[in-house]
Amino acid sequence: MKILFPFFAVIALVLLAYTGVKIANLQLLFGVVTPYIAIALFILGFIYRVVTWGRSPVPFRIPTTRGQQKSLPWIKQDKLGNPSSTIGVIGRMFLEVFFFRPLFMNMKTEMASENRVVYGSDKWLWLAGLAFHYSFLIVVIRHIEFFVQPVPFYLDFLKSIDGFFEIGVPRLFMTGVLLLVSTIYLFLRRVYIPQVRYISLVADYFPLFLLMGIASTGIFMRYFFPVDLVSVKMLALGLVSFNPVIPEGIGAIFYVHVFLVSILLAYFPFSKLMHMGGVFLSPTLNMVNNSRIIRHINPWNYPVHVHTYEEYENDFREKMIEAGIPVEKKE
Repeated sequence: MKILFPFFAVIALVLLAYTGVKIANLQLLFGVVTPYIAIALFILGFIYRVVTWGRSPVPFRIPTTRGQQKSLPWIKQDKLGNPSSTIGVIGRMFLEVFFFRPLFMNMKTEMASENRVVYGSDKWLWLAGLAFHYSFLIVVIRHIEFFVQPVPFYLDFLKSIDGFFEIGVPRLFMTGVLLLVSTIYLFLRRVYIPQVRYISLVADYFPLFLLMGIASTGIFMRYFFPVDLVSVKMLALGLVSFNPVIPEGIGAIFYVHVFLVSILLAYFPFSKLMHMGGVFLSPTLNMVNNSRIIRHINPWNYPVHVHTYEEYENDFREKMIEAGIPVEKKE
């Protein structure tokens, strides 16, 4: 049910948009109203989550460490895995965000025999994660051409690099294929690895199926069921200028694609996908591990009367002497 429920939920969303356009002529709803609502939910939800995280108190140093902390001069420190300076934290965050360093260093553990544990490299997850995130980023940047006029030169350059192999007509964009393939791999990994399947939830499968639907409908529109790109750009320019129009001749699959993107935008701030913004606010990553250099005191600590040993002995001296417990003062 963890897999079937989100799968059929996405199928239902596809059918809802398709039948709504084909039968009920609800192009205005799926092409204008839904995107506006989704963008508003995305922006407001994103701001709310970031502000909430930013206001969360972190009174202690709790960085996640990997490697040797700064210690004695002759002990080599792992400056990126266990940073003790702001420069080290910046370097660590850069590698975390842009190159997924934790996934690159991921190790798989297997039992070779009853008493033997074998450790090995596991780079497939790192490659899939890297391919997914960067292909998704490039696909989003490429879509900017529908929302601006004239088209910036760098978008043409990016498209020429993306379609470098000149395969097919229209030209095949490699990022679209990579996005779909990497998403399928991340889904299959959750299904076929028992440990990962056990901890996976509906909230893990739903965005994967949603992304598969978005990538698939995008590929279908480009290579199998072409839509009028002039009309698409007219609709997109109308949306960004707050003067939306519904051109004629745009196929229903386009509205399915837009509806799935809108659902993803609306769902984004309230899902695990918000790690895009949360990674920068994570105290386990953005804090300097200098607890051996600086004493960190909880700012919430308030004066508390401490019952010192001298006071304790004064209160119980006679009983301590009777019990044979040594005391500092006899009287």
